Amino acid sequence: MGSAISIGTTGMTASSKQMDVIGNNLANANTLGFKAGNTTFASVLNQSLSGGGAMATGQGVTVAAIQNQFTQGSFEATGNATDLAIDGEGFFMVKDINNAAYFTRAGAFHINSQGYLVDGNNYRVQGYSKFSDEESDISLKNVQSAPKASTQITFGANLNDNAISGEKFNLSQNVFDSKGNLHILSMVFQKTEGNGTWGFDVKLDGNKMSNLTDQSACGLYFDKNGVLKGMYKGEIENITETAAGSIAETVVSKPGQLFKDAAGIELTKSASSGVWTVTNAGDSDPSGTPPVVNDCYTNAIAWEETVNGISYLKADLDGTGGADIVFTLDGTWAADDTVTFGVKRTDVDIQDIVLTFGDLGNGATIGISEGSGATIKNRITWDIAGDTAHRISGYASASVIKSVSDDGYASGVLKSLGVGNDGVISGFFTNGQTAQLGQLILANFPDTSGLKRIGNYFGATTESGAAIKNKPGSGGLGEIMSQSLESSNVDVAKEFISMITAQRAYQASSRIITTADQMLTELMNIKR
Repeated sequence: MGSAISIGTTGMTASSKQMDVIGNNLANANTLGFKAGNTTFASVLNQSLSGGGAMATGQGVTVAAIQNQFTQGSFEATGNATDLAIDGEGFFMVKDINNAAYFTRAGAFHINSQGYLVDGNNYRVQGYSKFSDEESDISLKNVQSAPKASTQITFGANLNDNAISGEKFNLSQNVFDSKGNLHILSMVFQKTEGNGTWGFDVKLDGNKMSNLTDQSACGLYFDKNGVLKGMYKGEIENITETAAGSIAETVVSKPGQLFKDAAGIELTKSASSGVWTVTNAGDSDPSGTPPVVNDCYTNAIAWEETVNGISYLKADLDGTGGADIVFTLDGTWAADDTVTFGVKRTDVDIQDIVLTFGDLGNGATIGISEGSGATIKNRITWDIAGDTAHRISGYASASVIKSVSDDGYASGVLKSLGVGNDGVISGFFTNGQTAQLGQLILANFPDTSGLKRIGNYFGATTESGAAIKNKPGSGGLGEIMSQSLESSNVDVAKEFISMITAQRAYQASSRIITTADQMLTELMNIKR
């Protein structure tokens, strides 16, 4: 009977511990990412040496474990890009100032003054940077989007076939150099005499590109199907062009200057195949005394006057005016022979604008000067023949721009962030570009019940095993829910039921003690 008092005491102690757990659960019902605890009881082992056998009464009850319940909590939308929740298994990994690792389901993160992604305690979120797959603090400090020089312009338009001679149609597009400086590329189409023919000028920041010689702009015409056509007219003979002029200082910023291939180019014709081949006889030399504006060398392109109602473009290979190539803008050869036009370094520097004509049918490229006295590296490819979706048509309807696009952009600063289901952190910049800035990692454990609770964090123990890290959505880990937070998984109704059960168990244990005490009192009264 004396042990009954001790047994009752163990029951009251165990129920009191259970009430502590229930109270902690209810107190954290609104704590982000909180995982409820559950009290597990076990009978106290019989300590008697004889063992007792069938007559053993037991020694009461004890709390065997307080287990964390890692069931999924509900999601709460916040609209904040750095608020993150895990849908499935895993924990966010954060580190304190001493580099100690903690694990949490609470994803209320923000970017601190140093540019790190941190939680409310300024613990740094762990992941991969965009430069390495090694685990590190996620840093978004001084993130910018570098400028990209324009390399290709795509546009479509219709030029009214009923337009009168001299009528103009303007088209312009913003383009960027390699430093992100804005330039305006404009094209002016002007109706010329003749059926379905147009001339055009190209300007960059108001500087005309058609002043290499004192001749008119390139000519265009439309076939019966309304498809843009143009021609290069003339004949080719076996010639070799060599550079002239003495070597002198490099001067590249003045309008109208043209640098030449020091060793010249060669044009040869195969007697068996009738194929013309244009090749460099040596490397281009960007230094030397440039020729006058109206002299054409090294495949410089000169604009020719309109002939018989159609404007033609002349390729003057030797500067004499007698070596011209014939082919259409869409790549169709317009003579009996074939030309393989593969000359490199055929750039013409006119008013800080570079005009390059590439291989047959590959269109022209336009470069923009950076203003530093040197021709910039980038070229803007402009294939005026176009593809089916972006051709210039010549129907008898209003002149309109169908579409205009350009692949260049200025530099940009970080405007907002986004996190994908796979944990990839993307930056959205003021120049309209998107870039990957980092990668979140998640961690899981062989036995999550062995984790040690440290406030709203968890710590690894020998019972839990070492953390297993991976990207979200991989290796059994959950996915990231951006702009959301995971609520506590505490079931308030269930906790109240557990509270009643714990209260009754506590009362019952106390009754064991009072009843045993009364029995002992009666025993003492027998002596009286």
